[in-house]
Amino acid sequence: MFYSPEDLENFSEERDLGRPGEYPFTRGIHPTMYRGRLWTMRQYAGFGTAAESNQRYKFLLQQGQTALSVAFDLPTQIGLDSDHPLAAGEVGKVGVAIDSLRDMETLLDGIPLDAISTSMTINATAAILLALYVAVAKKQGADLKRLSGTVQNDILKEYIARGTYIYPPRPALRLVTDLFRWCEQELPEWNTISISGYHIREAGSTAVQEVAFTLADGITYVEAALAAGLALDSFAPRLSFFFNAHSNFFEEIAKFRAARRLWARIMKEQFGAKSERSWMLRFHTQTAGSTLAAQQPDVNIVRTAIEALAAVLGGTQSLHTNAKDEALGLPTEEAALLALRTQQIIAHESGVVNTVDPLAGSYFIESLTKDLESRAEQYLDRIAALGGMLRAIEAGYVQREIQESAFQSQRGVESGQQVIVGVNRFALPEETPYPVLRVDPALEAEQVARLRQLRADRDAATTQATLAHVEETAHGAGNLLPPILAAVEACATVGEISDALRRVFGEYREAVVV
Repeated sequence: MFYSPEDLENFSEERDLGRPGEYPFTRGIHPTMYRGRLWTMRQYAGFGTAAESNQRYKFLLQQGQTALSVAFDLPTQIGLDSDHPLAAGEVGKVGVAIDSLRDMETLLDGIPLDAISTSMTINATAAILLALYVAVAKKQGADLKRLSGTVQNDILKEYIARGTYIYPPRPALRLVTDLFRWCEQELPEWNTISISGYHIREAGSTAVQEVAFTLADGITYVEAALAAGLALDSFAPRLSFFFNAHSNFFEEIAKFRAARRLWARIMKEQFGAKSERSWMLRFHTQTAGSTLAAQQPDVNIVRTAIEALAAVLGGTQSLHTNAKDEALGLPTEEAALLALRTQQIIAHESGVVNTVDPLAGSYFIESLTKDLESRAEQYLDRIAALGGMLRAIEAGYVQREIQESAFQSQRGVESGQQVIVGVNRFALPEETPYPVLRVDPALEAEQVARLRQLRADRDAATTQATLAHVEETAHGAGNLLPPILAAVEACATVGEISDALRRVFGEYREAVVV
């Protein structure tokens, strides 16, 4: 397809483009972008025990990674201790097992928390894991006012696309806004939420749906915070986003630019934010796990490099590049290092960082950005007409839209219309066996033994008193973060604190969407 000035007939350079670092931030949130400072290289890692993950973090930091990104195992994500019957077989498999303060101390041993930024991908138990992190920082003697990082804390996308929820949406939103309020006073440099389109895209959404549903979630969080009495320009600058870098190179670049412009207008025009920092959409990017293939895994290196380059040209603030073997299992150390080197080559050898938003003004890019923005706005209007994102989720509207998109995409792969190199075209007659990282099954028994020893060692009466206070606070309207922090410092476990909240809030049961 050929693009020309006619494709920008309704395009206004002043209104739609502007300058880097200026409203509506289409060209990036900083005037100099990567000429002033590179994006944060934040490789997502965590598996097995806290001690194993600590070793991987130290290795990546020694190799030039500039921040931490913690992956937790499934039991930790849904508030189950490692010795819970439903945790059997899952301990340490998709992330690190964290049951208590002892585990968190081991995970972060030798890493000065006031000197490094940490992202934690955790949602239903976000308040508990943040409290554990803070408790370790206090033991290190760190100044909490200087702690820097992000807790994902995005519970709405769990109901939409991922499923690691515990409580019904409305009490879950209370935990989100309690965390906002507490961090405003105690952790002013902490990003209190990472509103995630990544998992929405991994579930099968289109690029347009990823932008629209993510920003609709963002609108809901802003509304919830305002309803809880928080001042807009006090919490809005600490909101951050998390997007997918998929395989359609130019579409992804335009997607990031459209999302920035849309959010700036939503915050300024819809909510009336006065601070420029409240208008800025700051985001982390991860390359698309769903584009990786188990066949010919080395080809995934090329996919990841292209996706990472799209994220950089789209103006990301931090980036994770997937390892070549992640379609087979957890990344090996060699594969994780190569993924980090991919970012470093883009940063230091490609030359793309020498110019701010080098694709600005391209007939194709600006037309595509405008088209993505317009179609995302149509979704936002439909969601508003349904009564907002919570009602749209409860009605199954968002889930159905994603399911239909995923179905159509899979049909394209199966018909050959959508080419996947090495899968439905250019396949090899035989595949060479590939080394895969395996988590030792014995680690689960060791983790359970440590957990039971913790329970034997702690002051049981003190622990139970703090858990009772968590439950009492949940019955009322007080902020839940202080009693949760007191509980983790008394060696209450993630599962025990989650159970205290379950007794008050109940558990969410997903409605079947047809």
